[in-house]
Amino acid sequence: MNTIAITLVCCLFSLMLYPLSVQAELTFGPDAETAGDNLDVIVAIVDDDVITRSELDSAVDITVRQMQQQGTPLPARDTLESQVLDRLILTKLQLRAAERNGVVVDDPTLNAALENLAQQNQLTLSQLRETIENDGLSFAEFREEIRRQILFTRLRQRLVDSRIQVSEQEVNSLMTNATAPAQENSEYHIAQILIALPEGATPEQIEAGRQQAQEILGRLRQGADFQRLAVTVSDGRQALEGGDLGWRTAEQLPTIFADVVPQLQPGQVSDLIRSPSGFHIVKLVGAKGAAQQNMTQTQTQTQTQTQTQTQIHVRHILINTNEVVSDEEARQRLLRLRERIQNGEDFAELARANSNDTVSAIKGGDLGWITSADLVPEFATQMNDLSPGEVSEPFQTRFGWHLVQVLERRQQQGTDEARRARVRELLFQRRVEEEWDLWLRRLRDEAYVEIRLPTVGSQETS
Repeated sequence: MNTIAITLVCCLFSLMLYPLSVQAELTFGPDAETAGDNLDVIVAIVDDDVITRSELDSAVDITVRQMQQQGTPLPARDTLESQVLDRLILTKLQLRAAERNGVVVDDPTLNAALENLAQQNQLTLSQLRETIENDGLSFAEFREEIRRQILFTRLRQRLVDSRIQVSEQEVNSLMTNATAPAQENSEYHIAQILIALPEGATPEQIEAGRQQAQEILGRLRQGADFQRLAVTVSDGRQALEGGDLGWRTAEQLPTIFADVVPQLQPGQVSDLIRSPSGFHIVKLVGAKGAAQQNMTQTQTQTQTQTQTQTQIHVRHILINTNEVVSDEEARQRLLRLRERIQNGEDFAELARANSNDTVSAIKGGDLGWITSADLVPEFATQMNDLSPGEVSEPFQTRFGWHLVQVLERRQQQGTDEARRARVRELLFQRRVEEEWDLWLRRLRDEAYVEIRLPTVGSQETS
């Protein structure tokens, strides 16, 4: 499968969770499934909207293909339908929430996103369309899925991001935590199983959830397959990916996992972890990097911050690598960008259009004033070798491939300003992820949902 096709499989998973369906709108109503043989059967009512059998079947088919490509064990058909239907419901609810809050994505924004997607895959927009349609997919539906993904991001930014405040006390707490510096170079590949609880759960509901989670934990410790169980029983948004949360640095771990994960051995699962969402079981799939540094090193770092330091004002462009973008593709893209910069194009504009570091990209790639101690060694080495105005060759760190430009240098009494800014951003991102999960769960709990699909389980109304 070519690279763009792999991209499409990932993207179309969510696309097919909400395909365009005129029939779904026409058949709305509690008795719609009896309106005629040519009309689709309704499998769920979601507030004033519906989900039809054809929508669910399309979503399940795409999910099966994606899970097979990822090597995720397939559950029984009714279990898979239940998980996919839940995602369909959540997609419907997010669309209605965006509409209520006046969140829209106009065509110029959508067109720019499609152009960027084509460019990332070294295609023109026409070639992107051709590739999609050659795979038997609808470019119109693909286009609308991209619109929805931008829409959901904007919805989150309006309802969640804008309300999160990180206090100075929180920053101080993380910076003085003895384990935080010691684990800076560690990365963890984690997965989770979540047994969710409704907001304001009763003691009986909490105890039932605890017992269910404890039973699952017992099965895992007797050798049950984590991925298979996650697909089958987890209420987490990553259930259909086997609960996979991917690679995280120590500072990027969800708050509730931050003290637990570093104590696990690869392949080991945690005890039950309680959070406002319910009961979690986390598995350490893999780990890399330095797990620990001794306190002497930590103290030396702290002391160095109070001495005179060289601070460097720097900006960068980051290209992530994954199953779609190889190391060589990332390097070649940055080489082309470097050439454009040397020919007079503006670094900041290219960073805004191309960098995968979304935090710095909106600032033209600007990382502010930093010191070598604030960075991974590979980045620091490249930065220290540059003169003001000079742009590096492409180089790789654990975060991806970079171009770096040094703007200026200064000597001054060392402060922890740069590290505080980095810690504040990490805390913000943690809170965003946690609050968005809670917001989505609350959205689902407060909605009227009637499931009319016997194979999914007993009829549910909430």
